[in-house]
Amino acid sequence: MDRARPPARRPLAALLTATALAAAGVTALTPAARAADTDLARNGGFEAGLDGWSCPAGAAVTSPVRSGTSALKATPAGSDNARCAQTVTVRPDSSYTLSGHVRGAYVYLGASGTGTTDVAAWTQSAPDWQKLTTTFRTGPSTTRVTIYTHGWYGTGAYHADDITLTGPGGETGQPPAPPTGLTASGATSTSVSLSWSPAAGATSYAVHRDGAAIRTVTGTSTTVTGLSPSTAYAFQVSALNDAGESARSATVTATTTTPDSGGDSGDGDSGLPAHALVGYLHASFANGSGYTRLADVPDSWDVIDLAFGEPTSVTSGDIRFERCPAAECPGVESDAEFKAAIAAKQAAGKKVLISIGGQNGQVRLTTTAARDTFVSSVSRIIDAYGLDGLDIDFEGHSLSLDTGDTDFRNPKTPVIVNLISALKTLKARYGDDFVLTMAPETFFVQLGHQFYGSGPWGGQDPRAGAYLPVIHALRDDLTLLHVQDYNSGPIMGLDGQYHSMGGADFHIAMTDMLLTGFPVAGDADNVFPPLRPDQVAIGMPATVNAGNGHVSPAEVTKTLNCLTKRTDCGSYATHGTWPSLRGLMTWSINWDRFGGWEFQRTFDGYFG
Repeated sequence: MDRARPPARRPLAALLTATALAAAGVTALTPAARAADTDLARNGGFEAGLDGWSCPAGAAVTSPVRSGTSALKATPAGSDNARCAQTVTVRPDSSYTLSGHVRGAYVYLGASGTGTTDVAAWTQSAPDWQKLTTTFRTGPSTTRVTIYTHGWYGTGAYHADDITLTGPGGETGQPPAPPTGLTASGATSTSVSLSWSPAAGATSYAVHRDGAAIRTVTGTSTTVTGLSPSTAYAFQVSALNDAGESARSATVTATTTTPDSGGDSGDGDSGLPAHALVGYLHASFANGSGYTRLADVPDSWDVIDLAFGEPTSVTSGDIRFERCPAAECPGVESDAEFKAAIAAKQAAGKKVLISIGGQNGQVRLTTTAARDTFVSSVSRIIDAYGLDGLDIDFEGHSLSLDTGDTDFRNPKTPVIVNLISALKTLKARYGDDFVLTMAPETFFVQLGHQFYGSGPWGGQDPRAGAYLPVIHALRDDLTLLHVQDYNSGPIMGLDGQYHSMGGADFHIAMTDMLLTGFPVAGDADNVFPPLRPDQVAIGMPATVNAGNGHVSPAEVTKTLNCLTKRTDCGSYATHGTWPSLRGLMTWSINWDRFGGWEFQRTFDGYFG
């Protein structure tokens, strides 16, 4: 959150470097394929438009073309490399040649999921059609690979034509038999665990809830999350392979528990209402919205984050909270009045927290000494004002991952490890009533679905997904996560599509990721587990002045309807319904007052 109106979030242009991608496996031209080999790429000349291709930023055009009447044109953005891909059935332990013609700057042609070494060929500059070729050999059990082409972040449109994949065609065979032995266990108020016996010939399994497919898994067990309390659900499983899908298994029915009947406890000891309104109060500066006295904050606000505590230097860990001076904030209350207002809010059941960071407050706990100073200095602020807890609003370069730190469950980077340790120490010091919240940007959370840290070869932006290990380590202590769904570039959702700010769709897709869980860096075997719905609030700007991505009250209502009732979802299919979603967060209370309390009135009108 920014002191001035925030600029648009910087693009993801630094996520990948050309040299890093080149290291992914560029190969030289290879001998011609055997006579028995065939072209397995579907619609490689784009004569049938984008048929067979997943290409959100692309279109078939009639000029320029290398052959035929059509070619691909795809346009990268600042946070999107305009990837176009299709999945092809192949044979295990076989050789393939991938070729295509491209035009443009920094154009890539590659294959992933080969089972051995994924490959890519690229050109830095192709003012006219240039052929790219690379080869690969499939692994001993590989039956499907993905071929793709993409450009470079913000470098302009590229073109592709005549893409071919030559090699032996995949075996079709027969669909597997339906799975048997489906059982349900471990029901909580929001989840059910399923397991079943393996089906011969299956490569994956589709899980169906109440007749609709909800996910595909490679193992023989899964936990279905995002369910409603005290609700009966019917589950089935079908088996998949390259030849198709089996019939569905026998149906098993499971009923989720009520929140206090031995399942997941939901609210825990947070002391918050079932649906909470969270806002940041400009307590140390005025901003263009003007100063608002804490005592004048309406009762609708359940969590008030005092913005901001900031460090004496980036790496000191020494956090100070300086209240706004009268010269900048006419009408600012005295310290005694401010403390009295805190006590009055708490007596009314509200939570008042110190928020650390913001746009200007870069905090990097690079040493254990800085960690310990952070704990002691934050404790002094909490004790001096009698606060209920702490909000972590680290932005900019506060959090990043060292090269080679690729496991969010076991982080090694000092600034990550030391922050986790500091927060656990504070939680232990103040006990179960301590309120801990976090307000990361989408860059540091949902972007981790595509990119995590500097990547397997280095070169990506090391901040990508860097909040994930902190959230995961603190998930049992975390009261609320309210990601800033604003000042964000397009982010890929669980549907494989990019979602952009400006409407309910973005908030729905971003929140669905938190409540469903998601593969980190696209690795289906490395999934960030879902959070409880009572731990999640949705961050939105209060007005168009407060940040990029403001949406109207009607779009806020659509967002809440989709996530809590599964209505008004538009084209995005959520993976669950979460009536216990905690609520909304906004930057900021001051800006909402400036805007006539529109955000507050929308919340009050929806939740009552």
